[in-house]
Amino acid sequence: MIKKIVFGCISLIAIAVGCGCYLYYKYFIKSIVHSDEKIILYIPSGTNFDALSQQLDTCQWLTNKQAFYNMVDMMKYANQVRPGRYEVSDGMSARALVSMLRSGQQKPVKVTFNNIRTLERLSGVVSKNLEIDSAQLLAAITDNKRLNQIGFNKATSLALYLPDTYQTWWTTDGEGWLKKMKKEYDNFWNDSRLNKAAALGLSPIEISTLASIVEEESNNKSEQPTIAKLYLNRLELGWPLQADPTLKFALGNFELRRILDVDKEIESPYNTYKYKGLPPGPIRIPSKSAIDAVLSPADCDYLFMCAKPDGSGTHAFARTQVQHNRNAAEYHAALNKRKIYR
Repeated sequence: MIKKIVFGCISLIAIAVGCGCYLYYKYFIKSIVHSDEKIILYIPSGTNFDALSQQLDTCQWLTNKQAFYNMVDMMKYANQVRPGRYEVSDGMSARALVSMLRSGQQKPVKVTFNNIRTLERLSGVVSKNLEIDSAQLLAAITDNKRLNQIGFNKATSLALYLPDTYQTWWTTDGEGWLKKMKKEYDNFWNDSRLNKAAALGLSPIEISTLASIVEEESNNKSEQPTIAKLYLNRLELGWPLQADPTLKFALGNFELRRILDVDKEIESPYNTYKYKGLPPGPIRIPSKSAIDAVLSPADCDYLFMCAKPDGSGTHAFARTQVQHNRNAAEYHAALNKRKIYR
């Protein structure tokens, strides 16, 4: 009798252990995910578990949906759905998948922007990699209240952005994007750059404003320190900058190949022919290299510049008005020859 009881107990224990091992294998080890391609699962903000279930029911990579739903119940995930961009790995178990979603272990996205003039364009480029749409993002980054909180306004906000590749969350909203950019801005403006700006008598925003003009004048990086110094010389002498790109900005047309005398009469704080000093803010998002060109300008005493007539995109620099007039005459003659009148 005792042997039967012992045998029965051992059998029950063996069955329990076997069931436990089976369940452990089923939920903790056995794969419920299979795909030969990278799996990205997007869970939009506001998604409840019913909506997520409908989304997952269409996924071919989820090979054992019942095991997944059982684990959802075991881990009480149904009321803890977190939005985000999740990378689901081939071979994941039910436990691993639900644990990742439950804890919100989403993967960041890469956002790259460069050579951008306007916030409208910036919003369009950035929003392609985020949940937020371009209109919502634009509304957030042009909101004066939010901008004032981080030390900017609508006129100076282009200085906030530094072209590069950044990692952020897919669910980042407009306010979160501004905070992200302000953090990157503060990191860029380290003590070394702040000291250089102070030595030039300019604030970081003023440096970015001048850098935006320099970059519009030339994308030739070797010329940029010289152009920067030319404008710094004019500022030091109290001369108007007379920068054609600022007129193009005021006119809303950067495609103009030729600036006319009538353009110089436009009433705008960005008309650097009419008003001395820097304009209210950047006329584009300047690159980091252009900013550094202003912070480390060339050693020269040029006061004038004119595009070379050869169409190379480089410039002829001059110290005197007489020299500049000769350079300008050659350039205008070349434009006339090519029938470029605007």
